[in-house]
Amino acid sequence: MEGVAAKRGNQKIRDMVLSMVVIGAVVALVYTVIPHDEDADPVKTVDYRVELSTAQRSAPYPVLAPQGLPPEWRATSVTYRGNEGKAWHLGFLDPDKEYVAVEQSTKDPAKYVPEVTLAAKNSGRTQAIGGADWQVWKGEKYDALVRTDKGATTVVLGTAKDERLAEMAAALKPKELPKPSDPASAT
Repeated sequence: MEGVAAKRGNQKIRDMVLSMVVIGAVVALVYTVIPHDEDADPVKTVDYRVELSTAQRSAPYPVLAPQGLPPEWRATSVTYRGNEGKAWHLGFLDPDKEYVAVEQSTKDPAKYVPEVTLAAKNSGRTQAIGGADWQVWKGEKYDALVRTDKGATTVVLGTAKDERLAEMAAALKPKELPKPSDPASAT
């Protein structure tokens, strides 16, 4: 009886090995047939115009977005949370593929800046950019440029070099929304 049981055990192992070979062949065939591009960039660029327009209509402060940056700057994320401190977020990858974000909110700056910068600290230094003085904040995760104006705190933060943060801060402008036409003047 032991010989029959040993033979069945060997057949089960042989069947398992054959099954694995068949599965491996199917996987190899699928891999070669389905197109794939290992060189493709996994980061998707977003169009933030609709969210920007919504935020500009809703926010009680001038919502800022970059104007005139080279096309190598790629927008990767955008949100406006009107119920959470009127918070505007616009994330980018700079030409060096480092992260840079614009954050704006009406929240208390003493709490808001450490929150969005993941605990960066005010260095006590300022930097003049585009005719405005920005506070320089340094952190383990993100460095940042910070200024409070017209009821909102603006934070330009990221893993990018200080020069790239300054480049983003200099490009920030409020976009003028078209004024509604006066129906009385249309006649």
